[in-house]
Order: sequence, then C-alpha cells, then structure tokens
Amino acid sequence: MEFKILAINPGSTSTKVALYQDEAELFCETLDHPREEMAPYGKVREQFAMRKAVVLACLSKHGVEAGQLSAVVGRGGMLPAVKSGAYQVNQEMLDALTNHPVMEHASNLGALLAYEIAGLAGIPAYIYDSVRVDELKPIARLSGMPEIPRTSTSHALNTRAMAIKYAYEQGREYTDMNFIVAHLGGGISLNVHEKGQLVDVIPDDEGPFSPEGSGRVHCKSLIKLCYADRYDEQTMQKKLRGNGGLKAYLQTTDAREVEAMILAGNEEARLVYEAMAYQVAKGIGELATVVCGKLDAIIITGGIAYSELLTSWIKKRVEFLAPVIVMSGENEMEALALGTLRVLRGEEQARVYSE
Repeated sequence: MEFKILAINPGSTSTKVALYQDEAELFCETLDHPREEMAPYGKVREQFAMRKAVVLACLSKHGVEAGQLSAVVGRGGMLPAVKSGAYQVNQEMLDALTNHPVMEHASNLGALLAYEIAGLAGIPAYIYDSVRVDELKPIARLSGMPEIPRTSTSHALNTRAMAIKYAYEQGREYTDMNFIVAHLGGGISLNVHEKGQLVDVIPDDEGPFSPEGSGRVHCKSLIKLCYADRYDEQTMQKKLRGNGGLKAYLQTTDAREVEAMILAGNEEARLVYEAMAYQVAKGIGELATVVCGKLDAIIITGGIAYSELLTSWIKKRVEFLAPVIVMSGENEMEALALGTLRVLRGEEQARVYSE
C-alpha cells in the first residue's frame, strides 16, 4: 500500500510544503511571505488563514486534492516538553499552541495547518519531533541555579532523522546505538542520543557561537552589560540571538561569504570561522562524557555542514572519539514525511498529547 503524505513547515518568512509518496519526494516548495504581507499580523496565530490559503493554492497548482492524501504532518511548535517521535494532533495540542504556547514562534502553526487540511479529507494529522523534545535525565536538569533548571531545546527533527538514517544504512537499530549529532545552521545545537533517547543537549544559547548567535558567554560580564544602562532588553536579546556570532565579528551570517574572505587572505575571518569549529568540537567532547565515551558515531548535519573547511576542522579534533559522519542539509521536510510514514506503516506508534 502506498501512502501520500503532505508535510508543512512554517517559518518566520516562509512556509515550506512538500508532498511525498512513500519515501519519494513528489514536490517541495518554499512559499515566501513578503514583509508587506506579514506586516498586518501582530501575533503568529493571526497568520493562520493567510498561510492556509497559500498552502491550499500550492496543492491546487500541483493538482493535489486533500482526498488523495493519507496524512498531513506539521512542524511541531512551542509546546510544553514532549517526547520524541510522532504525536497525533488533538484539541489539547491545538489549545496549547493557540492560547498558551511556550513562546511565539511560526512553528506553532504547523499543527494547526496540518489539522485543518487533514480535516478536509478525514485523515490523521501529526507533528513529528517538536523542537521541544525533552528526554533529559534528572541529573542533566540541574544547572547550579535552582531557579533556572536546564531544559531541552535543540534541532531534534533533523538530528534524530539523520541518526535514524545512519543506523538504517549500517543495518542496525537506532535504539541500539549511541550518537552525538551537531546541527550547524543559523543557530548551532548539539545533542546526545543514547539508545533511542535524547538524553542531553547543548542548546543554541549554551554552546558554540553560530552565524547569528553568540552561544555561551561569560555570565558575570553578561550581567554587567545588562545593568550598564547601555542597552535595553530587546537589544540584549538580539545580541544573544540575531546579532551575535559571525554577524557580530564579520558583519555577515553567510558562511560562504566568510570562506570567500578567508580565500582572499582575511586572517580575522579565518580565526573567527575556525573558532566556531573549535567550539563545536568542544561541545562534542563535553557530550561524549554523558555516555562515558561509548559512541557509535558523531554526525555533523545542517546547512553549514556543506562547508568542507569547517567540518574538516571539527573532524580533526573529535575523530579520536568515534567515526565522524557528515550528513549535510536541513532535511526537515524529509524528516517530517518519513517519520509519519513509519507511523502509517505501523513501525512507530504515535503518542497522544496531554498537558
């Protein structure tokens, strides 16, 4: 039996839509939302009708009707902590994402759009590997400051998909293996997978700096800067995420531009770029202790993993721990669709969301 799965991934300025027939991608489109189109909307949930209309228009353009689909999957949004894998969208989830999400984020619309379009055909709607996947062990939750327990936020969707894919390619089960996966994108996060669970993470604000994020910084100096009457809260938030990292040092978030600077002999660009790789490697080393060094592989993924220069620097520092595998790209649409396919085939069971 063949399955057709529609995957929807809302981003801040676009909505990605992809149609899969089993493992085969039939089409994938990025539907851009110009600034003037987004301007009237104060809150993310107010964008729902507009995004639904453009997704349905995209389906119509490709001659796809809801009745031809087997399931619809949306990007998991800012829910309270959830387990990894699939959740069937229900009213409790919709209420959480609409009325009291953990934070405002475009991904909150993923479940809503999936549920609405699936409802047209009476088929199930799912989310898969929300950014709020949290399977931390109790020992990993202590930060040293009781008021601020550690929580799990990482690129779970792509990192789990790549670990599952690598295990399959090796003829083994993901649930029998240990991995560290580093996702290198606009933000950089790392996580450790122990026998099928995401047991610890380094979120994008606790580890390496990235193209636009400052990552982990010296706490005392940060506190002084916050109270120095030089910047307001919004400016400080942007220094941490948006105006940090490569952008702060080199005035660009594009790794390709940085590599062009390096080729042109810019030593500062080389130092900054290599420092980013250095910090990623340190993060991998830090997470290796979680599984006492018992690793089957280290996987480097994300958009910047296409940079052979960057990944070579990381590999050089960590390959003594385990084989280093580069699996470039964001891979989010494939991850959503293939995760849902496993549910439809009975290889995985979807969870029931309950607050």
